[in-house]
Amino acid sequence: MTDQHARLSLVLSLIDEANQHDPNIEFDLQSGKNEAKEWLYGKRMSERLALFSPNAPELLQIAARAQHIERWKSPRSDYPEGRAGYKKWRAELSLFHAVRAAELMAGNGYSEEEGERVKFLVQKRQLRRDPDTQTLEDIICLVFLEHYLAPFAAKHAEEKLIDIIQKTWKKMSEAGHSAALQLSYPPHLLAIIQKALGA
Repeated sequence: MTDQHARLSLVLSLIDEANQHDPNIEFDLQSGKNEAKEWLYGKRMSERLALFSPNAPELLQIAARAQHIERWKSPRSDYPEGRAGYKKWRAELSLFHAVRAAELMAGNGYSEEEGERVKFLVQKRQLRRDPDTQTLEDIICLVFLEHYLAPFAAKHAEEKLIDIIQKTWKKMSEAGHSAALQLSYPPHLLAIIQKALGA
C-alpha cells in the first residue's frame, strides 16, 4: 500500500470511528442491521461517489465521507425556529464538519493546504464553478434521492415533496440528473418525481 493510500485509509477510518459514536440509529436495508446514523450516511456517500466518479480525487473522497461527521453534536433544536435560524444552523454546521475533517487530516499525513481544500469542499464553496464541489453536491443529492426521499415522503404532503425534488434537481449537474434517473424508485415516488420534473 502506498503512503497516499495508507493516509487515505487512515483518515477514512478515523471519520468512521467518530461517526460510530452517533447515538441515533437507523436500520440499513442493505445489511439488515441497525447502524449508527451518520456512519451509515458516510458509507452511502462513499459508495455513491465510487459509482458516480470512480477516479474521484483523494481529497474529494475525504470530503464525501466527512460530509455529516458528528452531525448529532450540533442539533437543529439548538437554534431558533424559522428560516433565519435554519440558515444559521446549516452554515455553522457546515463549518463544524469542515473543521472536524481537517482536524483528523492534520498529523496524519496531510498538509494544512490539503486540509483547507477539504474544508472548501465540505462547505460546498463555488458550486457550479468548482468541479469537485459540484461532484460532491451531485453525490449528496443522489444519496438523498436513493435513501432518504422515501422516508421524507412518508412525513410530508405531495406539494412539499415536489418542491424539495425541484430544489434538489436545480443543484445537480447534467451527469447528476442522468444518474438520478437511473435510480430505482417505488412507483408512487417515481410518479411524484416525474410530476416534479414536468415529465
